[in-house]
Amino acid sequence: MKNRIWFKPWRWIYAPVSAAGWLAVVLTLLFCANTFLAIDRHSHSVSDTLYGIFPYWVPALGILNWIAGRTSEKAR
Repeated sequence: MKNRIWFKPWRWIYAPVSAAGWLAVVLTLLFCANTFLAIDRHSHSVSDTLYGIFPYWVPALGILNWIAGRTSEKAR
């Protein structure tokens, strides 16, 4: 099976170069937007929102970074 490249290294992050890479980025951003809206709806201050989104955004972005690192040119 041919390995496909989804991302390429760009500075200190990864840039999507395939449809699968873009799909991963869009799904992660939609998840982050959804959690922001759900948590911000019940927050009373900016710090409430930041403390609320942190446990969701950090793992989501970490998983995206892990996927990007495993499917990038550098990993080949």
